[in-house]
Amino acid sequence: MSSPSTYALIGAGPSGLAGARNLDRRGIAWTGFELADDVGGLWNIDAPRSTVYESAHLISSRTTTEFTEFPMREDVADYPGHRALMAYFGDFADTFGLRDRFRFGTEVTRVEPAGPSTGGWDVTSRGPDGTTTTETFAGVILANGTLSEPNVPQLEGEFTGEVMHTSAYKSPEVFRGKRVLIVGAGNSGCDIAVDAVHHAAAVDLSVRRGYYFVPKYLFGKPADTLNQGRPLPARLKQAIDSRVLRMFTGDPVRFGFPEPDYKIYESHPVVNTLVLHHIGHGDVAVRKDVARLDGQDVHFVDGSSGTYDVLVLATGYRLHYPFIDRQHLSWTGAAPDLHLNIFSPEHDDLFVLGMIEASGIGWQGRYEQAELVAAFIAAKETGSPAADRLLEQVHGPRPDLTGGYHYLWLERMSYYVNKDAYRRAVGRAIKELSA
Repeated sequence: MSSPSTYALIGAGPSGLAGARNLDRRGIAWTGFELADDVGGLWNIDAPRSTVYESAHLISSRTTTEFTEFPMREDVADYPGHRALMAYFGDFADTFGLRDRFRFGTEVTRVEPAGPSTGGWDVTSRGPDGTTTTETFAGVILANGTLSEPNVPQLEGEFTGEVMHTSAYKSPEVFRGKRVLIVGAGNSGCDIAVDAVHHAAAVDLSVRRGYYFVPKYLFGKPADTLNQGRPLPARLKQAIDSRVLRMFTGDPVRFGFPEPDYKIYESHPVVNTLVLHHIGHGDVAVRKDVARLDGQDVHFVDGSSGTYDVLVLATGYRLHYPFIDRQHLSWTGAAPDLHLNIFSPEHDDLFVLGMIEASGIGWQGRYEQAELVAAFIAAKETGSPAADRLLEQVHGPRPDLTGGYHYLWLERMSYYVNKDAYRRAVGRAIKELSA
């Protein structure tokens, strides 16, 4: 089968839905592929590769996360859980008539350039009945997410208790009566620690570096809804927000955390102060970085040790596009090297949606990525010089998307951007293509 003017869209999570909606707005034909049996991506807790857990909620408020053209209902909580979000994505898909062009229960197993005589891309997929099909499409849009492939570190020694990554965690019942060590204190690690205290015999949190803890509410309002006007310069915002945090959360060092070796917003903050509450009440103990494992004993770098039944690796995720050769995405280091984290310098008909992390960028940031891709495809199809100008940028030096922040050089930060700098850059590109 061939679809010479149709684009393959892989994934039906927030980025995939944004892609589908914007392709429709430009009248561009598409066929969607989704491994799960419904839309929602990782927020579909029943999806085969979902990494959300029963207590999962947004860490950004609904008003800064939602699609601008499709606000969440007023009766939705400030920080909705996964069930409310699944309802939201279902409503989005139904309102814009997107479901019928997604093939649910279908896994993409291979994406590769088609022969020179046909052009485009061959997409091989396996359907719900196990049948494998290869079809040719005009282009491919990867929107399968960034938080499904666990990053599992190699720790020295062997642990003979139970080991699990946060990607496998669903319910705190697994901790009942057990001694739990959580390695890593990012947002998921702290969420799980807060869950575990109500079931486990003991909960320890092993940390390597310091963190900034941001409350979900400040002055009675969702914290991320404050200062939503003109963005402050990086240094000024860091100075002001650091002082505000000290007023509301105190100094995490007194709870046993290391002093951060970076300024606020140079790494993703932890939007969870309940963990500090439980540490202050003795429900959670902070331990140093893991030195080695020995049976059920864990030795830490400060010479202390503890005995545990469960080891939880809250060590994040790595980018995962297993069905396409890395060379097509100009992959370097931990991430593809893409213009605006979207456009491959190797192919002008291959795009990635959702490969961005930024504090506060929300799903609207992904929507604008999709809007840009659709605008580029439309401009290219009409032979617009604007499409050629964008391609020149794709092959040129990468723009500065840091917004003046000095982000940590960590693998998990390899596709991190400043939301304001990024959205301005994408907005300019959309305007130039649409002129």
